[in-house]
Amino acid sequence: MLEIAEFISPTPSPVWKLAQQAGVNLAVGGLPFDMLQANEQLCDYAPLLRMKQSYEAAGFKLVVIEARPPLNKAKRGLPGRDEEIATVCTLIENMGRLGIPVWCYEWMTDFNWVRTNMATPSRGGSVVTSFDINDVPADLTSNPPIDEEALWSNLDYFLKRVLPVAERANVKLSMHPDDPPLSPIRGVGRIMRSIENYQRLIDFVPSPMNTITMCQGNFTLMTDDLPREIRKFGNKISFIHFRDVRGVPTRFEETWHDAGKTDMLACMKAYRDIGFEGVLRPDHVPTVEGDSNDHAGYSAFGRLYAIGYIRGLLEAVYANEAIQ
Repeated sequence: MLEIAEFISPTPSPVWKLAQQAGVNLAVGGLPFDMLQANEQLCDYAPLLRMKQSYEAAGFKLVVIEARPPLNKAKRGLPGRDEEIATVCTLIENMGRLGIPVWCYEWMTDFNWVRTNMATPSRGGSVVTSFDINDVPADLTSNPPIDEEALWSNLDYFLKRVLPVAERANVKLSMHPDDPPLSPIRGVGRIMRSIENYQRLIDFVPSPMNTITMCQGNFTLMTDDLPREIRKFGNKISFIHFRDVRGVPTRFEETWHDAGKTDMLACMKAYRDIGFEGVLRPDHVPTVEGDSNDHAGYSAFGRLYAIGYIRGLLEAVYANEAIQ
């Protein structure tokens, strides 16, 4: 059955207690950047074990790692990519040893998710993040342009080396969409930006470990029928970001979970229908009165509303199924 998790940074924060108080004890975690001891590398077994034990001591079970070691050389096909890929293989091997089943990664080179306003007014004076292609800064990257076919070629090189390791470790690689799903941005191609390209990914290197992160905010900008696409991808979905937006890929804003363009109840029913067995986490919440917008989209109080809303959908959908 689908379960609710929350992104819990490896460094303790108010979310550690708030999530527990909201009944969430499954953690989507980071990497142990601040836990390294002498002569240790980021993806070594010992720091990952300490990080996992830190979550467990706080009452959380670590079920997904959603952080990446440096990968830009691999994405661009530059010298040094083999060393980056070797580090990923070490991460996957050690995740397998520690029983952490899903690694959420992405293929956005030079920059990750892009927003042009981190405090767009929303309901009742809350603020959200937004994007307008006309406001993207010219200096977003200093690297040369790269086209989509080069990114596909470099992804093929990466997957053919990492997926055999993932299969042995029983760890799923879960590809996150480009955010926004738009190409190019300042000369930089983006490939995980359409339903067709996600099908190409799945067909690219066939493997049960080659899976996707269904980040609803991005996927709903790719389709007018998100529940249909959830059913289409079925068991290739290994992780869910439950969020919503309003607009189109070139101009959109995040929304409250109950105020976007997507039928969230229909999405929850689709996850039930495909028999999804993994975790879902809320993502990109509004910043509300009394909370800090220092980490826009990830403020503490907005998550509580999201968790409550999602729990209501979850219990309604799965309780009705049980009654039937």
